[in-house]
Parts: sequence; structure tokens; C-alpha cells
Amino acid sequence: MMPHRRIGSVRKAVLAVIVSAPFMICGTAYAADCNQDIGALTKKRQGIIDQLNQLAQGGKKQLDPVASCPKLRALVAAERELVAYLTKNKDWCAVPDEAFQNITASSGKSSKVADQACKVAAQMKKAQEQQAAGALNAPQTKLPAGPL
Repeated sequence: MMPHRRIGSVRKAVLAVIVSAPFMICGTAYAADCNQDIGALTKKRQGIIDQLNQLAQGGKKQLDPVASCPKLRALVAAERELVAYLTKNKDWCAVPDEAFQNITASSGKSSKVADQACKVAAQMKKAQEQQAAGALNAPQTKLPAGPL
């Protein structure tokens, strides 16, 4: 009877491994998916940051609001996409609280900077349009005729 009991317990152990194997494989696969997804979103975000840094180096180390507004809007969108992914998958992907808080704070700051830059860009564009319209509509001054 002893060998029969041993075979039964071995069968149970093998059955337990076979039943739990898909969950272990899925967990590992999903962790890899998390890393790939987060990596892709982070790479997209970093690419935009690099473009903004290039814009800043071309001038006085300050961003031109007109040139940077679209890139800042793209950065905000990329960060919101990353925050949304992390919010949805934070526990499943085992994202540390500190990392989640940092990207959320960064997203908020980027949004404020983008709003300010785009507001200034709109004001600059409006001023340029008014200046151009004013130059076209300005009365032409006549030069005096005759001897001076």
C-alpha cells in the first residue's frame, strides 16, 4: 500500500503543477508586457523631452513659445497616456508608489508649462497679426512738397 500512496501524491503534485503552469506563464508574460508597454511609453515621452532640449539649446536656453507649444502639448499627451496605463495596471505591473507619484507630478507640471507656453505663443501670434494688419492699414504720410 505504501507505493500506491506515493504514486497518488506524486500524481497530485504533477497535476497541481500542470494546473498552475498556465497562470505562472501568463504572469510572466504579462510582466514582460508591462515592461514592454511602459518602456514604449517612456521612450515616446523621452523622445519629446529630447526634442524640447534641442530647442532650448538652439537659443538662449529658453524655449521659444511658438516652436515649443506643439511639442509641449505632445509631451502632455504622452505623459497622460503613461499615467493612464500606470493607473490601470499599477498593481498588476507592480509599479512602486514613488514612481507612480513622480510621473503623475511630472505630468501636472508639464501641463502647466504647456498651458503657459501656448498662451504666450497665442499672444505673440495675435500681436504679430495686429502689427501686420496695422502696417497695411496705417495712413501713408505725405512728404511736404515744394522748397524747404
